[in-house]
Amino acid sequence: MNLEKVVFGFFVLLAATLNFGFFLGDIGDPKLHNIYELFAAVIVNLIATVLKFGDRTQIGAVHLATSLVASLQLIAAAVVWGYATNVGDGLTTHAMASVVSLSGGALFANIVSVILLVYETISFQRR
Repeated sequence: MNLEKVVFGFFVLLAATLNFGFFLGDIGDPKLHNIYELFAAVIVNLIATVLKFGDRTQIGAVHLATSLVASLQLIAAAVVWGYATNVGDGLTTHAMASVVSLSGGALFANIVSVILLVYETISFQRR
């Protein structure tokens, strides 16, 4: 068993599940979306992104691209949340819908990353 692959898979799956947990719920209801879960999703996605550097294969490049997209959208969601609560009119239904929509885009990128991980695992041949 390759510990590096285990850690990589762990963070890819954890990023997807944290993002899914934040995304789930009524799109405009702030009570159903925890700010700490969004923060954890951002941090874990950034860790997963760092772990994807260095893989020089084509599938590694796509892994990195999906992770960069997910991280960028989650950071944007956190910025919208912060702006709405500290500068704007508060966490209105419209602002929350924007945050959740951005996390939904990141969730899609995370799902693509998980599919790539499963494909890579299935197609792996021992030498």
